[in-house]
Parts: sequence; structure tokens; C-alpha cells
Amino acid sequence: MADMDQETANKMVIEALQKKQKTKSKFYFSDLQEILGLKPRDAKKFVNKMVEAQILEFWSSGSTTMYGLKGTGKQASAEHED
Repeated sequence: MADMDQETANKMVIEALQKKQKTKSKFYFSDLQEILGLKPRDAKKFVNKMVEAQILEFWSSGSTTMYGLKGTGKQASAEHED
């Protein structure tokens, strides 16, 4: 995990996602990994802790899992999904 701590990771992800929020609200894991600049295993640890802390939330289409800032973007019920 290099020299990054959870607080730094949180700040990097939140700032990056807020900047992109006007165009999209859901992001692939690879997007988050790129923001953090870490290998997949290390990035996954930080992302999972952000989900546990309710900073990020999962969104799943059934075949794809994406992440978004908690409380942003359309939710499944608003998208008229069954």
C-alpha cells in the first residue's frame, strides 16, 4: 500500500469523483484504482474501507459492479428498474 494512509486515499477519491460528478456518478473499480495510483489488491483494500465507512456505495447492474459517492446519482428505484 506504499506510503498512503486511508485518510489520504479518501480525500483523493472524493475530490476526483466530485470533479467528474457533472458528467457521471458511477465509476468502475479501475477508475478508482487509477485515481489512487495503486496495484489492484492495494486499491481494493482502500475502496472496501470507503464502502464500509459509507463514503462510497456499490451499484450493480447484475453483471457490472460500479462505485459512486454515497447519495449521488440515480438509484435503481429512480431508474424504473424491476
